[in-house]
Amino acid sequence: MVVDTGSLTGITDDEVDRIFRALADATRRDILRRTLAGEVSVSNLAADYDMSFAAVQKHVSVLEGAGLVTKTPSGRERRVRANPETIRKAQHLLDHFARLWVGRITRLDDLLAEDNR
Repeated sequence: MVVDTGSLTGITDDEVDRIFRALADATRRDILRRTLAGEVSVSNLAADYDMSFAAVQKHVSVLEGAGLVTKTPSGRERRVRANPETIRKAQHLLDHFARLWVGRITRLDDLLAEDNR
């Protein structure tokens, strides 16, 4: 069964794919977590990872491409801030799938209970 995620969340299947590909990486999830707490410069983000500044910039670009963060210039720095609206849309999709699977498990439990009677 293919679910049209666009009708559930207001975002396209391509956007859903970009969001979850971006979230598949632990460093990107950590960057997102940190930017949810407040705006952070790319330089400050990079200082906390054992990788090059360019690698951190690439992670931020992936998150930005997925709509999970926004990057704005501030003098010589680039400031990164999480986009809670995109996160809410992804959560809405996950909630839908959770309800779907709980409903299926409940129906299966009911069928098994009938067989035991």
